[in-house]
Amino acid sequence: MKKGPRKYGILETDMINIISILSTNPKTKKVVLFGSRAIDNFGPGSDIDISWLGDDLGFDDVIEAGLAYDKLFLPYKLDLVIYHQIKEKALTEHIERVGIVLYEKQVVTKPNK
Repeated sequence: MKKGPRKYGILETDMINIISILSTNPKTKKVVLFGSRAIDNFGPGSDIDISWLGDDLGFDDVIEAGLAYDKLFLPYKLDLVIYHQIKEKALTEHIERVGIVLYEKQVVTKPNK
């Protein structure tokens, strides 16, 4: 078993790798953890529920991220949902209520001259 600092029951290095996969997609605006890991009632086999926000994210992006995730050989199942495609109001409300922002794209503005 790998050792090291854990947050939400996930090794810090593993979390960094997951965030890196999603944040390197130029469409990504925000990555939000939700579900049992966000509310701290996860068990040993709990998956990682992540809501992915960004303009024009689609099925191809999920497949690409999933393939990159699989190459990490991590011991967690990743449940990745694109926020704007969620049809269940209860799920979006849950994400808004308990979601923990893991990554948010910073917008850099140029000063007016």
